[in-house]
Amino acid sequence: MIGPRPPPGRWLRAAALTGGVPALGMLALLLLDLVRPWPGVLVLGLALLAAVALARLWLGNLGGLAAGLRRAAGGEDSLPRLDEQRLLPAVREVAEGATRLARTLQERSALVEQLRRADAAIIEALPDPLLVLADDRRALRTNAAARVLLGGGARPADVAALLRHPLLAEAVDRALAEGRRQEADIVLPVPVARELAAQVIPLDPPLADGGRLIVVLGDRTRDRAVERMRADFVANASHELRTPLASLIGFIETLRGPARDDPAAQERFLGIMAEQSERMRRLVDDLLSLSRIELTEHQPPTGQADLAAIARAEADALAPLLARRRSTLECALPDAAPVAPAEPEQIAQVVRNLLDNAIRHGREGGRIHLAVRRGAPEAMRAPAAPGLTLTVGDDGPGIPREEIPRLTERFYRVDRGRSRAAGGTGLGLAIVKHIVNRHRGRLLIESEPGAGARFHVWLPASEEAGEAGGPVAIAPRGPTSAP
Repeated sequence: MIGPRPPPGRWLRAAALTGGVPALGMLALLLLDLVRPWPGVLVLGLALLAAVALARLWLGNLGGLAAGLRRAAGGEDSLPRLDEQRLLPAVREVAEGATRLARTLQERSALVEQLRRADAAIIEALPDPLLVLADDRRALRTNAAARVLLGGGARPADVAALLRHPLLAEAVDRALAEGRRQEADIVLPVPVARELAAQVIPLDPPLADGGRLIVVLGDRTRDRAVERMRADFVANASHELRTPLASLIGFIETLRGPARDDPAAQERFLGIMAEQSERMRRLVDDLLSLSRIELTEHQPPTGQADLAAIARAEADALAPLLARRRSTLECALPDAAPVAPAEPEQIAQVVRNLLDNAIRHGREGGRIHLAVRRGAPEAMRAPAAPGLTLTVGDDGPGIPREEIPRLTERFYRVDRGRSRAAGGTGLGLAIVKHIVNRHRGRLLIESEPGAGARFHVWLPASEEAGEAGGPVAIAPRGPTSAP
């Protein structure tokens, strides 16, 4: 007998159905005295016992057969050999067929699972970002390239936001309705602007897991940035280099002509030429740096940087400039301030540009404030995630409120004459803005005329930083007289 024993009520009813007619017949013969009592009673008892035994065996066979079929339908790895059990002849043929059916179902289930894993492995290994969608436009899975493109995590909210883009949603609808490949060019504005080329490919038949559509994403951000970089570089370089080049040409003509035999004029003109050449060098360097940053702005960094250590190093490097301006730098820096993800070289560029800007445009002989603290200023709309804020402040003339939104534009200067005299290229804050965007940070500028300016940069932190220390004055080094 196979399977669990049936409840007594069931096999008693089955026994009544099986042996009821013979028992009633024998009982009628006994009542009519057609058979002798004791042999009749013995035959009646044997008939009832046989009916009960047959009912229990029959129901046990059927229960085991049903249990085996349920296990086969559930896809269990190990299935019972129904044909090897003690079965009634009428049930054995059914059991043999059920065993063959269970084995076939198991083999087909294993094949489907193997195909599903093969589909997943192929999609995961493809270099192009892919999304697999069901009939109801729900994302079933994404591959590694798509997770990197969507910010490293490919959270359901990120994928859902992508699928809600009007142009991509329209392409998905067309692909389902027409059964043909559809294309769409989309722009994702956050966290940084990215330009994607999407192809929506319907699948017939669908994948093993029900995947009905494949969305292939191509990142065109870098290509578009290269095109803009070439145009912007030519336009900016031709505009900003025109003045120093004209000055150099004019001084060269003067040195060849009227000042040929005037040593004092030659010395003065050569000094001006050296300054203009250095200005062109800084301008070209900043333009190239800004172009490189813009090319990778849509790709978040992967490393880690110590913001406090970088700030100390940049403060020491700018000590000669502090000395020339007779300025004092006050630092409030913790022992360690790790930020991640971050690229140390670009973080150093942010600190360097902000400090250089504060020193050049601050009050001569004034004070520059450099601090790194946990959290973000109240006026900044920073994410809820842990972060550190770099603050650089000066006591210069300040910036009118209406000018602040344009400070990070290329070559924008509040006071062009003063900015050029200070030696700035007009690109420092633009570089800061793009680096902060790449690091998924925030930039806040606070200033009022006559009250100096404060630049706050919030960056995501990998762990809690130590408490910021008290002010540490870096005394000017080198000559104390202004150049």
